[in-house]
Amino acid sequence: IRDLTQEKARESEIIAKQVAAEKLSTELRENQGIIMGILDAAFHALFVIDENCIIQMVNKKSCEVFGWTKEEFVGSNINIIMPAYVAEKHD
Repeated sequence: IRDLTQEKARESEIIAKQVAAEKLSTELRENQGIIMGILDAAFHALFVIDENCIIQMVNKKSCEVFGWTKEEFVGSNINIIMPAYVAEKHD
């Protein structure tokens, strides 16, 4: 006869971690939706960049002003919206 107590405890722990991860993922998506709602309500073009100046989020006004889609902006360096003489000094 084999004692399954530890194995069952590990399974329970894994399931609890999966449930917690799913909850956090859902909360993150909800929060991103709230943030996008705030950004899109702004009158001005807004960009969210990371520490490497890579665009992470843009609002609808940014797309209107520059004529690009969100997909074209996200993942690009912020210097793509700068005049060349500024962009070369930026990085």
